Amino acid sequence: MLPLRVEIPGDGYHAGLISCQAACPVHTDARGYVRAIAEGRFEEAYLIARGPNPFASICGRICGAPCEAACRRGKVPRVDDDGHFVAPDRPIAIRALKRFACETAGPDGGGSPTELLKKITNFTPPVSAQIDEMAALVRSCVDGRIRKGNGERVAVIGAGPAGLSAAHDLALLGFRPVVYETEPVPAGMLSVGVPAYRLPREVIQREVAVIQALGVELRCGVTIGKEITFADLRRDSAAIIVAVGAKSSRALGLPGEGGPRVYGGVDLLRAVSLGESIDIGREVVVVGGGNVAYDVARTVVRQIAYDTARTAARLAGTSRVVLASLEGLEEMPADTMEIVEGDEEGVERLNGWGPVEIERDEAGQPRAVVFRKCRRVYDENRRFSPVFDDADRRSIPCDTVLLAVGQAPALGFLDDGGTDVEMARPGWPKSDAVSLATSAPGIFVAGDLAHGTRLLIDAVASGKKAARSVYQFLTGTTLQSEIVTTHAVLERYRRERGYESIRRQAVPVCEPAERLHHPDTLVELGYSAEQAQREASRCLDCGVTPVFDGMRCVLCGGCADVCPTQCLKLVALADLSPDLALGDAADREHDSAILKDEDRCIRCALCAMRCPVEAISMERAITQSSWRCQ
Repeated sequence: MLPLRVEIPGDGYHAGLISCQAACPVHTDARGYVRAIAEGRFEEAYLIARGPNPFASICGRICGAPCEAACRRGKVPRVDDDGHFVAPDRPIAIRALKRFACETAGPDGGGSPTELLKKITNFTPPVSAQIDEMAALVRSCVDGRIRKGNGERVAVIGAGPAGLSAAHDLALLGFRPVVYETEPVPAGMLSVGVPAYRLPREVIQREVAVIQALGVELRCGVTIGKEITFADLRRDSAAIIVAVGAKSSRALGLPGEGGPRVYGGVDLLRAVSLGESIDIGREVVVVGGGNVAYDVARTVVRQIAYDTARTAARLAGTSRVVLASLEGLEEMPADTMEIVEGDEEGVERLNGWGPVEIERDEAGQPRAVVFRKCRRVYDENRRFSPVFDDADRRSIPCDTVLLAVGQAPALGFLDDGGTDVEMARPGWPKSDAVSLATSAPGIFVAGDLAHGTRLLIDAVASGKKAARSVYQFLTGTTLQSEIVTTHAVLERYRRERGYESIRRQAVPVCEPAERLHHPDTLVELGYSAEQAQREASRCLDCGVTPVFDGMRCVLCGGCADVCPTQCLKLVALADLSPDLALGDAADREHDSAILKDEDRCIRCALCAMRCPVEAISMERAITQSSWRCQ
């Protein structure tokens, strides 16, 4: 038998078990607000979710939810009615629960932005809350533990999630942020890129209003390089954060690509969001396999069924939408629900084909897109390296082509006053990975410019990081985070009856036919209070864990016998890897150990209840962060 490789818990081990929080780029205490929902404390749930994230309401609707991918509930083996282990359970619906909390007690539910801001900044988290660095920064700014700036003017270019998150924290830190946005509405791609059937515009407006209540000045319809030069902005500002995002559609350079009725996907989404006219025909091909491609395809599909108030529609009537991607169905980067809902709504998928040429007729209009078969998208190291079969081709008739194959930033405004900003590659500034500072003094980046196109929550995290770097640049003071972890023994710890067998609650959605009555009809309807509490009760509360006292343990094996998921195992030290440091007192020939599989433990406490010598206690690891100036 091969030696067992195990990990001995050290400092920070138990706090690190809260995998949802560790996976979130702003370290939201998802476990905290999910458990608060389970116990009916809805306002507290919202305030915990909002602490580190000024876009909590929006994330509750469209976040890519890396927390769910990491959720430990999704790794626990499920037991069927006959007691046999089957496939792992599904993760907690964390994103949908965040939406419920925000709709119940956040800006979604109405109310004054000023009053809501008061609740956010004056909120005292419960003792059990895992107060992360982002949320702690808000508290430290409010209670005076951080020496604030002197009202210096900081320019933020771009009112997307990165820019507004930076402005949010800059205002808390004592600066005067002024945000410039080229679009007539704030929130960047949230407003002009995400369709209203996924994200209602009033939700965006209410979230932005709370940020403005902090004193953030917002100037929409102002393009840097036109109304204001970058040189003027640099002269009048103590520092600048460039957070313009990657909003320009990327071309493929196909024969026939230049000309009428070939558009970038984000250009179509912007036109629809702002009510602008765009010439779309009746047979549409969308090239791409990601979420943006699906947003484009599903937006166009909605025009098919929109047969009332035709003058209000921005697109002409269409009759077919084909989405073509290099990837096969299993490899498509789009979210599973996007693919499923797209299928339900009539988007025709063409998987495993790459475009070669856009054919045009005598009048110069698109006639068809020629594709070739893609035999492989990634190499053995998962690097993008498509292999095509030129002998296997097919032609898809169309009169409109929409390209959704990636975006790039537009930084032409740097030509006047920003030529000292070095580029890592054309169009992408070189920046420090930690401080987000560029080569030019006082100029920082955030969002897509900092890390490429990622999730909304990544943009929020980078905006907040840029704000802290500006603070250090302007004050000469470093913000130092301090983390303290404590353990609290939970006497008579118990869980909800039957929590381990509750299946994930499906998030209610609108029927496919109803979705197409109007382009803005919401697809996802959200949980009721009863559904939310039932789903939240599935949370394993990973901050709680059984802790074993080796001095008391008599190695009776009762804990392993009673464990419903078989996460405990008694082994001889001789069976463990010889390079494992056990200490001088360990006798590898005669001593034994209890191994615990964290991915199987459901925190049921049966082991603690079964132990005859009380060697096992249920304890909560509590991590509290705070900030100070250094």
